[in-house]
Parts: sequence; C-alpha cells; structure tokens
Amino acid sequence: QVQLVESGGGLVQAGGSLRLSCAASGSIFSIDDMGWYRQAPGKESDLVARMISGGSTHDADSVKGRFTISRDNSKNAVYLQMNSLKPEDTAVYFCNAIIAFGGPQRYMYWGQGTQVTVSS
Repeated sequence: QVQLVESGGGLVQAGGSLRLSCAASGSIFSIDDMGWYRQAPGKESDLVARMISGGSTHDADSVKGRFTISRDNSKNAVYLQMNSLKPEDTAVYFCNAIIAFGGPQRYMYWGQGTQVTVSS
C-alpha cells in the first residue's frame, strides 16, 4: 500500500516563506510525475507545480518566480519552497504522484493535504 505523507504547512504572514515536503512510501518501483495541487475554500483544485522524473517542471503562472518545486528521487520525495507568500496562496495543498509497480500501468496517489494560511 502506498502512502503520501505531507508536512510543512502552517500559518505565515504575507511575504513570508514555507517549505512543504511529501514522501511516498510502500512497494514502489518508480515514480513518474510528482507535484502539488491546492484547493482554496469554495474553489476547485488547481495545479501549483509538477516535476517529472527527468527534471522538467511545470508551474502555475500565479506562482512563477515565487515557488520552486524539487525532488529527491532517492527518498521518493517532493518539496515545494514557497517564498513571497500572498493571502491568495491560502489553501489546502495536496501532494500527487504517478507511480509504477514494475508493470506498464501507472497509478495516481494523493496525500492527505496540508493547510497553508497566509495572513495579510
């Protein structure tokens, strides 16, 4: 059974920084994509940033220049460094991973979410 465990959320003032971490555990053969999504109250979930195993990244326009995604493949982990935080970044942040178990199929997993609150 695969689990994605997130940490690092919290309350921060506007202009501050937070670093989110997510580690995948279980009988994992390989991880293709890993990334972060967020869901603000009353809104749909949106992509924040993702990174494929080769290192290419895709960031939402709203976070470019402020957030940086990184991975440690040896730890099956993904990180999100968030700088210059704004009140509109307030949301529950979810880790996401596309995982293989040795065959051709890929499976998507989600973390439980971590709350990020940015005060003005």
